[in-house]
Amino acid sequence: MKTLDILDVTILEPKLKHPTIFKKFDTLAAGEFFVIHNDHDPKPLYYQLLAERGNIFNWEYLEAGPEWWNVRIGKLEAGAIEPTIGDLVTKDFRKAQVFKKFGLDFCCGGKKTLGKACAEKGIDIVQLEKELNEVENTAKSSSQDYASWDLDFLVDYIVNTHHKYVVRSMPAIVEYTQKVARVHGMNHPEAVVIANEFLKVQSDLDSHMAKEENILFPYIKQLVETQKSKSTLGGSAFGSIQSPINMMEMEHELVGGIMAHIRELTNNFTPPADACTTYRLSYASLNEFEEDLHQHIHLENNILFPKAIKLEQELR
Repeated sequence: MKTLDILDVTILEPKLKHPTIFKKFDTLAAGEFFVIHNDHDPKPLYYQLLAERGNIFNWEYLEAGPEWWNVRIGKLEAGAIEPTIGDLVTKDFRKAQVFKKFGLDFCCGGKKTLGKACAEKGIDIVQLEKELNEVENTAKSSSQDYASWDLDFLVDYIVNTHHKYVVRSMPAIVEYTQKVARVHGMNHPEAVVIANEFLKVQSDLDSHMAKEENILFPYIKQLVETQKSKSTLGGSAFGSIQSPINMMEMEHELVGGIMAHIRELTNNFTPPADACTTYRLSYASLNEFEEDLHQHIHLENNILFPKAIKLEQELR
């Protein structure tokens, strides 16, 4: 077993610590790493390294206080691609809760890398990665491995689980939010805005799901059947599958943006002190709806759509 290459910076003069670490990093070949041992959190080093060397390294806490900090710093292989938020959630859906905690969108915003998403929102990427690593080091329960499912099975799952949930829940939420707007709109004008915003969600999703169920999803099933039967892929009314997928992703972003606005208006779905039962029920229902929507969009944007595009390319 290879001995860890440990740089003990506690024995260095403060002014020499960062220059020594940078010099050590610059000697690394792609794929190599070393560990810094320190008596405090070296978080400022992360940002300096990112600013001066770019996104060419891995940073992993092996020990994070309270007495000692050991951080593994590795140089990425040439051409290595930093995983996106969507990639990370696809690999381990438990990480979705970490992204939610930090206010990062893993479904519509799933194509962004951690660095870009954190920079846009001013989020401490070091703390975020620490919590993601903690999740990764926790034993997995027997959760669904969506990425391994056949595409036709995944399509049926999305329709029977998420589309049916949307159809079933939207009328009740419309009723709750409209009632709250009528009764409490005078004292809580945001309630009127919320009710109107959710009407947009209902209208957009009704149209959106119809296009998926009648056009896009049948074509994806056709791709799967063509692959299984080893037959020739016929043409489609829309040309490449990329066209309808682009439209679906754009519509996902629009609906996701409306729900994000509703979350902001409701102060993260926190009912006001004078909220009645219907008021509280409307907020709880909206929260549940957004939770389901995030997973729904994640399954499509980050798993179903990329795999369908790849399958069509292989068949052509």
